[in-house]
Amino acid sequence: MMAGSHIALGAAAWFVAGPRLDLPALDPALLGLSVLGALLPDIDHPKSWVGRRLRPLSTILAMFLGHRGITHSLVAVAGCIALLLWQDVPFGFAAPLVVGYLSHLIADLLTPGGLRLAWPLRRSFAFPLCRTGSPFEPLVVAVALSAAWGSAPAGLQWCGGYHLAGVEWLRLCDDGTMLPALRALLGGKTSLDQWWQLAQAR
Repeated sequence: MMAGSHIALGAAAWFVAGPRLDLPALDPALLGLSVLGALLPDIDHPKSWVGRRLRPLSTILAMFLGHRGITHSLVAVAGCIALLLWQDVPFGFAAPLVVGYLSHLIADLLTPGGLRLAWPLRRSFAFPLCRTGSPFEPLVVAVALSAAWGSAPAGLQWCGGYHLAGVEWLRLCDDGTMLPALRALLGGKTSLDQWWQLAQAR
């Protein structure tokens, strides 16, 4: 999927997973870490959002391992967890990174290309619903966001629905303001406190 979809799904994944891990779902730092985790697997693609910012590393990975190789596998997830444990990274910081990373893999499983989850084995797994960048991608993301809203703890649904509802996602995709709106949500011009106040006022 495209970077914008991974950003939204990474945030939605943390919105659902955070409270179940006894961590705040709407903490800007934790949301940001989940979004970062959701972008990291594409470090193996030099033209991806994260690949362009880490060009030397992404070029090397693409050259020797290819796109959707080890970084899109459960081997990478296990390696990330092992690295975080080895570095004694606090659970509150490690959890959103892993949640976001997993959200990326799940999202890419919904495309025809699938993933080699058991890398280096060549078997690919896929549940193809849409092609990356196709007009159907926003629809699939919208359904996922609506499901995330519906499965969130009841106390968060009102606020969560305000900025993660699938219909709103489709509107943002249509008028080209998707990424600016998500940047605002994650600490830009509109703070999460303001979103929370707006949600409570509705």
